[in-house]
Amino acid sequence: MKINRKRHHSVPKLNMASMPDLIFTVLFFFMIVTHMRSETPQMKIDVPQGTELTKPQHRRYITNLYIGNDSQGQSHIQIGNNIVPVESVGSVISKLRNQISEEDREYFIVNIRADKHTPMGVIADVKEELRRVGALKIRYNATEIKQLQQ
Repeated sequence: MKINRKRHHSVPKLNMASMPDLIFTVLFFFMIVTHMRSETPQMKIDVPQGTELTKPQHRRYITNLYIGNDSQGQSHIQIGNNIVPVESVGSVISKLRNQISEEDREYFIVNIRADKHTPMGVIADVKEELRRVGALKIRYNATEIKQLQQ
């Protein structure tokens, strides 16, 4: 008597029912933690280093002002996605400031992100324009110095 011991071996199927839940959970997580940049600096900016750095309280009312140099050493000022001359900084900031409500204008902050090789005269001219339009709260961006612990 001959016994046929030939068996068909197959790999058990993987249950994929929970895979869409897992994918949507991961997608939702990345949508929440990802910060979308609304403006892109059009120049290379190497910010200076500092030790006493703080985070702003009201991030919603911060306007970024970028000051950097091009390849010829000319300083350029960018507000939003537009390059503006120094003389126009006050009017552009004033327009942005007037777009928010009267109660929230006290939280309006101009965040200056200047290259560390920018001449101080350009920054002084920008500050003078900001003072002229009443934008008196100014922050300066810097990277934190990593201090060695001994």
